[in-house]
Amino acid sequence: MGLVGVQENVDGNGDVLSEISLGTKPKYTRMDSDLDEAEEEDLPSSNKHDSKKYIMACAVFASLNSVLLGYDVGVMSGAIIFIQQDLKITEVQQEVLVGILSIISLLGSLAGGKTSDVIGRKWTIGLAAVIFQTGGAIMALAPSFKVLMIGRLLAGVGIGFGVMIAPVYIAEISPAVARGSLTSFPEICINLGILLGYISNYEFSGLPAHINWRLMLGVGLLPSVVIALALFIIPESPRWLVMQNRVEEARLVLRKISESEKEAEEKLKEIQVAAGLANAEKYEAKAVWKEILCPSPPVRRMLITGCGIQCFQQITGIDTTVYYSPIIFKNAGITETTQLLAATVTVGFTKTLFILIAIFLIDKVGRKPLLYASTIGMTVCLFSLSLSLAFLDHAKVGIVLAILSVCGNVASFSVGLGPICWVLSSEIFPLRLRAQASALGAVGSRVSSGIISMSFLSVSRAITVAGTFFVFGIISCSAVAFVHYCVPETKGKTLEEIEVLFHDKDDESGGNEVEMGDVERLMQKS
Repeated sequence: MGLVGVQENVDGNGDVLSEISLGTKPKYTRMDSDLDEAEEEDLPSSNKHDSKKYIMACAVFASLNSVLLGYDVGVMSGAIIFIQQDLKITEVQQEVLVGILSIISLLGSLAGGKTSDVIGRKWTIGLAAVIFQTGGAIMALAPSFKVLMIGRLLAGVGIGFGVMIAPVYIAEISPAVARGSLTSFPEICINLGILLGYISNYEFSGLPAHINWRLMLGVGLLPSVVIALALFIIPESPRWLVMQNRVEEARLVLRKISESEKEAEEKLKEIQVAAGLANAEKYEAKAVWKEILCPSPPVRRMLITGCGIQCFQQITGIDTTVYYSPIIFKNAGITETTQLLAATVTVGFTKTLFILIAIFLIDKVGRKPLLYASTIGMTVCLFSLSLSLAFLDHAKVGIVLAILSVCGNVASFSVGLGPICWVLSSEIFPLRLRAQASALGAVGSRVSSGIISMSFLSVSRAITVAGTFFVFGIISCSAVAFVHYCVPETKGKTLEEIEVLFHDKDDESGGNEVEMGDVERLMQKS
């Protein structure tokens, strides 16, 4: 009997389910709980409310790095106009300046997985803020394009750390019933940052060109101060603490984020088994990367889903819509700079509003229905935008249709593909692979974003802006098919239960059943 491992899960009735992995398809055997529920005393209801508030506060603070990313995306769309006037940069330099941040952030995302496994999730969040703040300060004070690029490179590394670690941290401290909403907080912060960037563009646009873009970039440093203070409030991830064999510290954190002592102990036992502390040695970094690069069928499916959804998030053109919205509206027929920036503020408000709607729906409706609505809506809006730019440019109806199409595109993105991308990539991987595999997915996202952003102006010159968005519409169609075939529904499932979803297509020939006594003996050992 090829016994590989044991994993506990708790069902809705509080009974313990023991997962026995036989190298084929996971089997379950129900066991009665050793704990008499009648003898268990839950914490007072006020403590339950406190735990929910505490988890939410942790999720908000952990997501603040995403404000930095969003602000950079939003503010650069307007700042680039004045940077070009002040520093006299070429069109190619504009593309490089805009797109290089996404490309270079892959270094931060790649390093973030290993770093978070070594120093912890919490301090990786702090490191991301420090690196970005350094790069942001250099950009705001840059006297030339070369110095500006140095700051941009540093900021990109910081953003790479931040976008990778925040969803992982939040997923590891969140209860299953609210994990979708809480893990969406980074996407909320990205949208909030974009909106703030647009507003900053509009507010400072009246100043001289050699001053306004520096103030626009400099304001983005403020969230880093809040992040520094937040590090004294948020706890370390209990799952990371268990991986480091710091079980007592993990227990203290779980008591803060659980509704009862019983729940905290059940979670701790479940995490211990999942981490392999009871039945196996800890995974070394080489072993983790070997499993990722030479994956088993279940891990391969996880990687296709996690990395694929990250790439589709970017290759459907959302960053170009945000970065180059003034150029899009200029092609539609809006000519005055103030009007262009005012139109982008409308886009920012729309994007932020619909991400808030997604937060309320993601754990009620589920991931997959929202992804269908999102990708189909984006497809319609991208084709509509292409039509307005190709046949109705500089006509009043064309301007209105272009603005509505851009707003509809960002709204559709925000209600599904935007937040759910990060939710899925942080919850589908097993604990031993989560940080590194999530980092790999973030790399795919950043590379895709960088390539699209850096090539938009050149491609638009070759096939027109309308043609470019028609191509994005075709890609969005394929995203609908990807969601249908490759994305499972994970609503309401624990992180450990989600792992089982990717085993369902394994060898259906079955395997030897495990007797009840074997299960009990193995569980007692754990």
